[in-house]
Amino acid sequence: MLDAFTDNRIALDTGITVRVRQAGDGPPLLLLHGYPQTHLCWHKVAPGLVNAGYRVILPDLRGYGDSDKPETTPDHAPYSKRAMAADQIALMRVLGHERFAVAGHDRGGRVAHRLARDYPEAVTALAVLDIAPTLHMYRTTGEAFARAYYHWFFLIQPAPMPERLIAAEPALYLASKLRAWSQGNDPAFPDEVRAEYLRCFSDPAAIHASCEDYRAAATIDLEHDEADLDRKLPMPVLALWGAKGLVGKLYDVPGIWRAHADIVEGHALPCGHFLPEESPAETLAALTDFFARHR
Repeated sequence: MLDAFTDNRIALDTGITVRVRQAGDGPPLLLLHGYPQTHLCWHKVAPGLVNAGYRVILPDLRGYGDSDKPETTPDHAPYSKRAMAADQIALMRVLGHERFAVAGHDRGGRVAHRLARDYPEAVTALAVLDIAPTLHMYRTTGEAFARAYYHWFFLIQPAPMPERLIAAEPALYLASKLRAWSQGNDPAFPDEVRAEYLRCFSDPAAIHASCEDYRAAATIDLEHDEADLDRKLPMPVLALWGAKGLVGKLYDVPGIWRAHADIVEGHALPCGHFLPEESPAETLAALTDFFARHR
């Protein structure tokens, strides 16, 4: 998997070092993963994007995979989407890319959203996979959302309670997330991919960092999002979601994103939550078409 991609750790001026894979020639395209995964979630899609003529960059987000997991603070700022987005703009500048396209799945989509808000001059086009804006999801929380996304409310509980519970059975917890959110589509995750996810997620520092990611989303990230409500994203936005998942069932996904961006398009793919792994061909086709039209 991803054998054609270089594999490095790069120190950033944000004070952390990130693991990043790269391959291809052409316009730069940054792909950001979600929870509880790593950059490997793109392993079925990234080679096709390279073949389509892009320089594809695959980092592990801070707190995840083999990237650094910095100490947190009482306000959770080190794991705010603003801090995580700052890592990505710093990474792309180190790599020589002042302007680039970005796609993010799940938590990576939330980082990509903040990246586009804080650095609109750098982002040529934005794709968000299986998310609605964080502020909207919290403001409209109801029974169906709370049942399906219980982890949002579990992970934000004060440390070390969720950390210790997850650390007691990380394999069970990870498997339950992959199975539930893919609607039982376990074959979407080959054994070697599942083993790599477990290797990274079993690290107590990663468990704590991922909890901090969610704690930030429920506190400081909402403050940042509130401050931006009157400012729309200027770049084109593609919103994709899984037809079998919760996001498309609860939300008018393109309609919600049109409240946050001037140019929005999107559609559902025939899968659950993990679009790049459950529906890689459809994900690749949608991203290739969108980014080709908005270089």
